[in-house]
Amino acid sequence: MTLSVGVIGLGVMGAEHLRLLREETAGVHVAAICDADAERAGRLAQDAEVFSDPLALIASDRVEAVVIASPDATHAGLAEACVAQRKFALCEKPLAGTAVEALQVVDAEVTLGRRLIQVGYMRRFDPAYVEMKRAKDAGEIGAPVLLHNQHRNAAAPGWFTGPMAVTNSFVHEIDISRWLLGSELVSAVVHAAPGGDPLMITMETERGEIVSTEVFMNAHYGYHVHAEIVGRSGTVQMSQPAVTLTNSALHHGHGYPENWVPRFRDAYRVQMNAWVRSVATGEPVGASAWDGYVATAIAEQVVTALQTEGKAKLFLGARPEIYA
Repeated sequence: MTLSVGVIGLGVMGAEHLRLLREETAGVHVAAICDADAERAGRLAQDAEVFSDPLALIASDRVEAVVIASPDATHAGLAEACVAQRKFALCEKPLAGTAVEALQVVDAEVTLGRRLIQVGYMRRFDPAYVEMKRAKDAGEIGAPVLLHNQHRNAAAPGWFTGPMAVTNSFVHEIDISRWLLGSELVSAVVHAAPGGDPLMITMETERGEIVSTEVFMNAHYGYHVHAEIVGRSGTVQMSQPAVTLTNSALHHGHGYPENWVPRFRDAYRVQMNAWVRSVATGEPVGASAWDGYVATAIAEQVVTALQTEGKAKLFLGARPEIYA
């Protein structure tokens, strides 16, 4: 059986999702695409039907499931439309621009009584993070005490403001920290370097674990994500972000990617294949709409702590039973 998928948004991530569906995912056919740039959509169409209206794509009988990779501000409304049409969707992060909007997506699923939305927090599928979680869950390092996260970009675009370092970048650390540790975050303190970059964000979980995260949007040397879990009897951390080491021109080492796509290419591929299989079986995988709400809600509260230079006690509300 082949799943017919529609892709909304064909920018950097949308184009990569489209490539993955066509080249590296079994049991799927791209039936429809939609992008605000009609010329780009036409160029990438191949045998897919081109839509100018994303809601029409979602409602189309030719489309069984949807990948949402349009601008962030559109995610919540399109995710809600997928729930209304009872269609599974893989929605790029963030789920919504605000926690209120994200909660509306959650409420739509709760009303329907089933999960249809997977949020694209792809790090849950990254081999390094998966192995770290396996080691932690197997008790190989003892009870976790600390989680150190590092999130460095080569350079942020000019329109990338201070709060966006939290709402667009740090949200990944919010989600992966919850997933790795299996516990909820209850407080946060933010320290900003002069000029607002980098940030050091320290959070505490309900079990007293400490999560430290450096968010450095203009580190210049490349895109570099790293994590280490410190347990009572050992540690587990990522190795260098490369599979080879090079000796050349009096140097020994490895390079860094320019952005996140090469670093997490395997994670995106595994995520897409897992999502397609989950649609076929009806068994959700990956980050849920509730997880998407939690990441956005915590990010909002961390932004408030950043602006007030205070400590935030994080509040999320009760988790609905369908996400238990």
